[in-house]
Amino acid sequence: MRITRLAPSPTGALHLGNARTFLANWLMARQRGWKILLRIEDLDGPRVKRGADLEAMEDLRWLGIDWDDGPVYQSPRLKIYQDVAARLLAQGKAYPCVCTRKEVELAASAPHAEDGAAVYPGTCRGKYKMIAEAQAAVGRTPAVRFAVAAGAVEFEDGFRGRCRFEPARELGDFVILKADGTAAYQLAVVIDDAEIGVTEVVRGDDLLDSTPRQILLYRALGLAERVPNYVHFPLVVGTDGRRLAKRHGDTRLSHYRRMGVSAQRVLALLARWCGVDAVSEVTAKELLNRFELARLSREPIIFTEADDRFLRD
Repeated sequence: MRITRLAPSPTGALHLGNARTFLANWLMARQRGWKILLRIEDLDGPRVKRGADLEAMEDLRWLGIDWDDGPVYQSPRLKIYQDVAARLLAQGKAYPCVCTRKEVELAASAPHAEDGAAVYPGTCRGKYKMIAEAQAAVGRTPAVRFAVAAGAVEFEDGFRGRCRFEPARELGDFVILKADGTAAYQLAVVIDDAEIGVTEVVRGDDLLDSTPRQILLYRALGLAERVPNYVHFPLVVGTDGRRLAKRHGDTRLSHYRRMGVSAQRVLALLARWCGVDAVSEVTAKELLNRFELARLSREPIIFTEADDRFLRD
C-alpha cells in the first residue's frame, strides 16, 4: 500500500496556493491508488489559530478533496518527539545549542544559503554533551541541533529529477528540538511519516531543501529503508515573485466562499495551474481523467489580477 499525506498547518487559513498543492497531491493519489492520510501539523503553538484546523478541513471538503484516514494531530505526540531527540543526543548525533537566532544571523563566520538564511556555523558543536550542562553554563534552556556530517545527499525527485545537496556546507546543523521543548518540523515529520508508513511526499519546492535534512534523520534513526519518494513542484507566487501571502491580497478559500464563488470555479483556476487545459468550471473528480504531473509548469505560477477577476466573474 502506497500512502501519502495532506498536512495543513493551522497557523492560518488555506489560500489558493495551498489548495493547488493539495489538489495536485490528491489527484496523484486517487489516480495511482494511494491511501491518503490527513495530518494537522499543529506544533507551532504560539502561531496556531483556534479553529483553523476545522476551517482547513471544511475548505478541502468544499473543493471535493477527501482523505481515507485522520485527522491525526501532532501536538499530542510531543513526548515521542522529545524521546527521539534525547536518543539522538545520547548517541552523539545531536547536541545542545545555546545560540539565539539573532546570534546565528550576526555570526561573522556564518555563511548563507541560497535563500538568504544563515547557515549555522557550528558554534556549540562539541561544547556540551547534555542539556543540563548547557543550561547550567548559560542560564537558559538550549535547543537541540542535529550534527550534519560532511558529504552529499542525493535523491530522485518525481518531478524535478535527480537532486544533490551538500547539507553540511549548504544547510548546516539544524534544530530538531526547540528550546521550549517543541519538536522542530524536520524531526516531527520524519517520525510521523516513518511510523505511519508514508511512501509518497508531495509538496511545494519551498521545502526542497528539507528533503536532505529529513533523509539524514531517517538514516540516523536506522530507518533508511523507509525514506519516501518525494515530489516537489514550483509554488504559486505573486507578481513580485514572492510566495503567495497576505501582501498579495485576500486569496483565502474562505474569502472566495463568502463572496459566493463556487468550488467548481476555484477548481477551474487550480486546474489551469496544474497544467489542465482551460475550463470555466470543473469538479475535482472530473479532473482525475485530465491531470498529468508532467504537464505542471517548471516555473512558479504567478497569481495575477486577471486570476482574481476570473474567480469573481
